Amino acid sequence: MNIDLTAVFEKSPFGYIGYVEELPGANTQGETLEEAKSNLMEAVQLALESNRQLAEEENFGKEIIKEQFGVVTA
Repeated sequence: MNIDLTAVFEKSPFGYIGYVEELPGANTQGETLEEAKSNLMEAVQLALESNRQLAEEENFGKEIIKEQFGVVTA
């Protein structure tokens, strides 16, 4: 399964600001475009991990079924 995500980079006086349109919370900055791109990959990973942790806390004690839904590759 492939999921298309859209990275947006905006030039600022301090370098670049980057975010993923489809994933709130995945945003970053960098002095160069390359640095912003690298930082955004890490921001996406951290956002997903954080969302997973929040979901686990919210579902604690509930009877739920978890299964792998898909894999996103970069």
